[in-house]
Amino acid sequence: MKSRLVASAAISALVLLGATGCTFITPQSTKIEYSASDGVNVSDSDGPLDVRNAFIVANEEGTVGNFVGAVVNPTSDKATLTITIAGIDPFTVTVPAGKTISFGSKDEDPLRIVGLDAKPGATVEVHFQSGDGAGTKTEVPVLDGTLPYYADLAPETASSTPSPTPTPSDTAAPAPEE
Repeated sequence: MKSRLVASAAISALVLLGATGCTFITPQSTKIEYSASDGVNVSDSDGPLDVRNAFIVANEEGTVGNFVGAVVNPTSDKATLTITIAGIDPFTVTVPAGKTISFGSKDEDPLRIVGLDAKPGATVEVHFQSGDGAGTKTEVPVLDGTLPYYADLAPETASSTPSPTPTPSDTAAPAPEE
C-alpha cells in the first residue's frame, strides 16, 4: 500500500514538474524590451535625449514623408537632437529641459522630409545624435496613411487633390432680423 502511495506521489511530482518546468529555462516575455507600437525607440547612450515611437509616414511613391515621434529630454538642461537621413539635409531640434516634443501631435507638426527614397513598408536608416556623443543609427519604419489614425499624418503632395475651399457665400452668417 505504501509503495502505491509513494509511486502516486512520484508520478504527480513528475507531471507537475513536466507541466511547469519550461518556465525555468524559457525567458520570460515580460522581460524582453521592444517597441510596443509601429515606431521604434532610440536611446542615445552617449547623449541626453531619447526618441520614442519614431516612424515616417510617406506618400505612395516614397518621395515625401513626415517624421513622427517624440523627443524626450529628461535632463535639467536644454539639449539639441540632430536627425540625419542619407541624402537629405539634417534636422535639428532643440528640446527644453525636462520637456518632450511630440512631432505629429495636435500641438506639433511632423517634420517634413522631401527627397525621401523609401516606399511604405520599407525602413530607412536614420542617425540620431545628441550631446557630444557619436549618436545612434537605427532602421526607422516607413508607413503610409491608409490606417485612419495615420491619415492626418500622411504628407500632402502635388498629386493629392485638395479639399474644396468654401466660398464666402457658403460660410456667411444669416443676416440679422430687423
